[in-house]
Amino acid sequence: MMIIGITGTIGAGKGTIVDYLVDQFNFKHFSVRQFLIEEATKRGMPLNRDTYVALANELRAQNSPSYITDQLYMEAIQTGGNAVIESIRTPGEIDSLCKNDHFFLLAVDADPHLRYERIVLRNSETDQITFETFLENEKREMTATDPNKQNLGECIRRAHFVIRNDQDIPTLYENLEKIIHEHLTK
Repeated sequence: MMIIGITGTIGAGKGTIVDYLVDQFNFKHFSVRQFLIEEATKRGMPLNRDTYVALANELRAQNSPSYITDQLYMEAIQTGGNAVIESIRTPGEIDSLCKNDHFFLLAVDADPHLRYERIVLRNSETDQITFETFLENEKREMTATDPNKQNLGECIRRAHFVIRNDQDIPTLYENLEKIIHEHLTK
């Protein structure tokens, strides 16, 4: 069994990597966003990025910095087989997940202008923002001293593998396959 955690900046290609792992390697997908959507829906909260961030911070503060990903990890173990957990956003999540066998953290990043173009194209409910708001959101999520809040910068630094996704999708897939075949299937 292999469990890969995915971290990275907004619009860097986390979802594209997850889709490829699911389609080409039969990984099962466990999504922090879906977990938060379900929780927000139960509570009657608006479904948007600010809600998801606030709700995740609240759940971490009430339970543990790794609460959400611990829930997803346990679900992955119970389901069996290879799994991908998207998206790791706090160092506490990494600390907890790295205690488990067969866990690897993969980070993806790209140029901010390119990432903004990508989120405009995907047009999800959380992506209908200006470039300035995009940069503000990213700045807020890149560093935090509170262990319950997002710190993507530290997560990327602590990843076992980092992929730069500044080129085309076939190049992204090639880089991903190299990591899978050379490092994770040993």
